Amino acid sequence: MRVLRQLTGRQLARAIDRLRNPIPGGKVEAARKFGVDLSLLVEQIKLSPAERAKRMHALAQAAESVRGIARKRNP
Repeated sequence: MRVLRQLTGRQLARAIDRLRNPIPGGKVEAARKFGVDLSLLVEQIKLSPAERAKRMHALAQAAESVRGIARKRNP
């Protein structure tokens, strides 16, 4: 099993720079042109893997709650 670790300061700075200043013709630039909000990715990579997992879990719980409410209203 692969262990995920938080990015080092240098790795984080490099990743943020690549997202903010994508290589012309690259996939990141294509994603930005398509409409992907890269600032959201920047905010996510600033978090540790554990923090990202906690956020994802909280969002999944909220989605499940909304789905349950919708089922009760529309059986």
